[in-house]
Order: sequence, then C-alpha cells, then structure tokens
Amino acid sequence: MAQLWSQANGYMATSKLSSALRHAVQPMCRYRQFCDVEEAIGKNRGETYTWNVYGDTTTQGTDLAENAPMPETDFPISQGSVTIGEKGIAVPYSGKFNDLSEHPVLEIINKTLKNDCRRALDAAANEQFAATILVATSTSSTAFDLTDNGTASGVATDDLSFVHIKTLADTMAEREIPTFDGENYVGIARPTTLRSVTDDLESIQQYVSEGWNRIMAGEKGRADAVRMVSQTNIASKGWTNTDEAFFLGADTVTEAVACPEEVRGKIPDDYGRGRGIAWYYLGAFGIVHADTTSAATKAQARIIRWGSTS
Repeated sequence: MAQLWSQANGYMATSKLSSALRHAVQPMCRYRQFCDVEEAIGKNRGETYTWNVYGDTTTQGTDLAENAPMPETDFPISQGSVTIGEKGIAVPYSGKFNDLSEHPVLEIINKTLKNDCRRALDAAANEQFAATILVATSTSSTAFDLTDNGTASGVATDDLSFVHIKTLADTMAEREIPTFDGENYVGIARPTTLRSVTDDLESIQQYVSEGWNRIMAGEKGRADAVRMVSQTNIASKGWTNTDEAFFLGADTVTEAVACPEEVRGKIPDDYGRGRGIAWYYLGAFGIVHADTTSAATKAQARIIRWGSTS
C-alpha cells in the first residue's frame, strides 16, 4: 500500500489523515462548535494574538428632521487577546515503518487520538465559557439569582428545570444578547442535567423546517427559545443540588487557530525500530465579553453559566 507520510520539520506529516482527524473530531465537540474562528496562521507558541471586540452603539437611531444633519454616534472598540499554545499527545509503537499502512493508522485515530483530541479541545473551549461574568444560581424550582461578577451567589437549591430555561431565555432577551442562529439561544448541559426537562423539549423534527437550520452536534430539542445540546466531554462538577450548564447567544468565545489539529508521525529512531503517532494543535481560546469595568461593559456579556458554590 502506498505510503501516507512525508518528512518535514523533524516529524512525519500526513495531510490525508490530518483531514480525517479534523472531520472526525469536529462533530464530537460540543463547546467548540459555538466558538468564532480567527485565523492566526504564522503565530508561534507564546505569541499573542489579538482581535477587535465591538460593543453596541452609544446612541440609538431616531427620527430625522427635514433639512437636519444626520445625527452621529460611535461604539466602543476594545481588543481581546490570547496567548498561542500547543496541545497534543503521542502514542508510541514499534515495528517496521512500511507496516504502518492507512488502515491501522485510521483505526488508531478513531479509537484513541480522535477521542483524546476532541476532549482536550472542548475542555479548552469550555474553560473560556466558564470565564463568563454572568452566573445564575437556583433559589427554588422556578427561580434563580443572577450575578455579574463571575461568582455564584451561593449553593444552588434545585437542579435545572424547564421553567428555569424559559426564564433564562427571557433574561437573555431582556439583556439584548444576540441570538445564536437569528431566532434561538443555545443551552449546553450534561445528559443527567437535561433528563428532568427532556420530556418537555420540542423535538428537532418539529422545528428544523423553519429554515432548515443546521442541526447542532449533540442537539436534543428546543425549550422555549433555547436549543438544548447534550455534552459529556466535560465531567460533572459533583455539586449537591445541580450541575453546571451554559446558556449563550452569539459572539461568545474566539478560537485563534495557528495550526489546526493534525496527525504527526515520529521520525524513526533506533535504526528504524522506534515509532510514534500523535495529534498536534497550535492555537488558543478566549472569551470575547468578560469586562467588569462598568455597567456598560458588563451589559455586553453573552454567556450565562448555571452554577453553584458547591
């Protein structure tokens, strides 16, 4: 069978299997799919990548008087930044290089590297979602407290309910958080957290015809104006009365990609006996709106974390 590898920069490269890895990992990620991708090609480890963050206009548009000049306003522009870093892990093996054909390598990707890669990248995205300043903590089966300092107000009294989700949707709408798909917000939670509301979710088949919106990875249905996604990439928090969940609109977390996830092979050593295969990624994730400087900057927050202190 033809070799899949070519040697470059101290490792063996394979564009075909790297493409297979990316196509396998993408639908398995839950948080990463809601990130906005920025190209950071050319950036190296330890370097800073910055992007512009735009706020709402200072003054709202209004009626124009005849012969009066067009009123003018402005909008705040700040910059978000991340430090580019590396991620990856290798699986060593021994044997002749020519014996490593396409079939067993793809099997390795599907059973080991693929699973590790999706967990690692989704964990990095989740860490930035968790950096949001808005935290909702249940105070009853229907109500919650909302803080804007990134810290839960106390110990949650109840797990996430359908009424909570509807109120969270209303809260995001009242805060004028842009919807994710033009009409709906997104909620992300573990299967056990969603279990109490699963029976009340509107099935995907009922609402996809509204424009044939893309079905999100892990999507289970819609609760009011929130499309609910189930995830298991991030472990349970093990809190007493609830578990973590996230509710979000648009413009949430940025992923700066310098080198997309790819498959790399170790250059043979020990006279051709030492081998290895790895996944590698160069980039970083950063939350877009988490400025607590003033009421105006706090109002830009796009993510609500369902949380508790224990």
